[in-house]
Amino acid sequence: MVPIEGIVSGADDLENIHVINKTSKTFTITSQTGHFKILVKLNDTLVFSSIQYADQSIIIDASVIANKAIIVNLEAFVNTLDEVVVGKILTGNLMLDVGNSTAGTEINFYDVGIPGYTGRRKTQTERRLQEATTGGGVVGLNPIINGLSGRTKMLKNHVKLERNDALINEIRQRLSADFFSEHPLEEYKHMDFWYFCSDDPYFEKRCKGKKDIVVLSFLKAKYNQYLLNSKSPSN
Repeated sequence: MVPIEGIVSGADDLENIHVINKTSKTFTITSQTGHFKILVKLNDTLVFSSIQYADQSIIIDASVIANKAIIVNLEAFVNTLDEVVVGKILTGNLMLDVGNSTAGTEINFYDVGIPGYTGRRKTQTERRLQEATTGGGVVGLNPIINGLSGRTKMLKNHVKLERNDALINEIRQRLSADFFSEHPLEEYKHMDFWYFCSDDPYFEKRCKGKKDIVVLSFLKAKYNQYLLNSKSPSN
């Protein structure tokens, strides 16, 4: 059995997702940022299960064992009801069903003069942060209470971690092979290096939306620092 680190990604809350090793009958749960650690061996079956996502099974292959890391994309769970026929039957043929359907045009909030939001859907942590900083009800005491208790700062850190995880995941998938071909590092240290990069306070500013050559320059600087840290007596 070898320990591996993993991260799950999805459209909703990533915390407390069950990660079950069906082969060894062991399990763990994900952190607030979707990270987890678990012991596996070759050909073990991992099952990812939660209320908000569809169950997903992954078989551990040689690459996961070698890298000691895995990334899993989860799909939102859609609860479908048993078929109920009410009124006219729709065939699935778009041209026929347009004539048979009695549905009216969906009400658009702009039609009734209500401003609406059409941007990216917020994660649960971002929604919690919005509530903590804007308050609720008539008086709106939440921002004051949360500021004094430190909850606002904690939620801001969680939102930053979510964004950093998504960005380092994107960079890792795009540049990992080219980068490590020129900057050798033991495979078992690869994930640790990526986390080291994402912990940099200027990580998002230096890498988000930047060209590959700019990102690679940042990674090279972090690589040199990572090697120095590895050689220090405290490590």
